[in-house]
Amino acid sequence: MGEFPLRSPSAKVGGIFHFGRMLDKIRLHAEGRLLAEYQANLGKGFDGSCVKFLGVDYGELVERVKNGGSDEETLSWCLERGCRPSEREIQVWNEFMRKLGWNDDVSETLKRRKKEGGLEDRSDIETMFQFIDADEGREIATSNL
Repeated sequence: MGEFPLRSPSAKVGGIFHFGRMLDKIRLHAEGRLLAEYQANLGKGFDGSCVKFLGVDYGELVERVKNGGSDEETLSWCLERGCRPSEREIQVWNEFMRKLGWNDDVSETLKRRKKEGGLEDRSDIETMFQFIDADEGREIATSNL
C-alpha cells in the first residue's frame, strides 16, 4: 500500500499534536482522496477538540486550507484568529491527547475499536494514538504512561 496518506496524530506542527493530521484529512477530502471511513468524523472527535483548543471554526479552517499554504502558515492563521496557547497549555493539551483511552472515558471506545480492527490481543495498544498508529500500519510508540 505504500506510506499511509495521513500522518500520525503524534506528529507535531508548531509543537501541537494532531494539527498536521487534521490538515492532511482536510486536504485529502478537498482532493476527493480521503478514505470514506474518515469522512464521517471530519471536524469532530480529535479534529473538533483541536479546533476548540485553538479557538477557530472548523469550517473557516477548511476554507483557509483550501486556499493553500504550508502547515506552519495555516497554524499561524489559527493563532492569529483564535487563541495563542502558552507553551504550558500546549504541553497539557499534548499530554491529554496522547493519553486518551488510557483509564478514562474513552477506554471503552478504544476497547471496541481494537476489537473491530482485529487488534484486541494487542496489550501494547493502550491509547487512541497508539490504536490509530497500529491500525494505519505504523509502529506504535512505547508507552510512557
